Amino acid sequence: MDLITSAQRDELFNSFKRDAFHLELRDDYGSPIEDTPYTRWKRGEPDDYVWLAPWMTLMKRITGEGKTVRRVRVVSEPHSQYVGWEHSLTHLNIEAGEDVRWLPRHQLPEGITFPAQGNDWWLYDDQLLAVGHFDRDGRVLGSEIVEDPAFVAECVRLRDLLWAVAIPHFEYKP
Repeated sequence: MDLITSAQRDELFNSFKRDAFHLELRDDYGSPIEDTPYTRWKRGEPDDYVWLAPWMTLMKRITGEGKTVRRVRVVSEPHSQYVGWEHSLTHLNIEAGEDVRWLPRHQLPEGITFPAQGNDWWLYDDQLLAVGHFDRDGRVLGSEIVEDPAFVAECVRLRDLLWAVAIPHFEYKP
């Protein structure tokens, strides 16, 4: 399986036309860029969010062009520390133009199965998937590009189902 880097995946934001959707299924992630800010948060120290600036700039540009960027975060309750930290930062994603919703794992619709071996994925314009692959510590190994129409259609169906039942960020009280 060929994997692209996170930077190559982020380049896909320059070519999609209407909608990008991210399904997040992990309760913990490991990212070198997040390690220091996450550690600071756990110690109760302030953050200047400089490390988030490239993402925020990209999202502001894309959503400013009239494109939508949406996320559903499927999370366990009680939350992991990481999800608590992520929730505390989500207002920044929203300020940049993203629409973020939360779905407690215990509220998943009956009979849900996740394609892509339960990995996270980005779906662009209902045509292309970038499926994330992670190591045991939640560090991103890369993304697999999938364009198989049947597989993509299953992800579109799942996105629509989960989006309809997920809770908008400002209504979700952990």
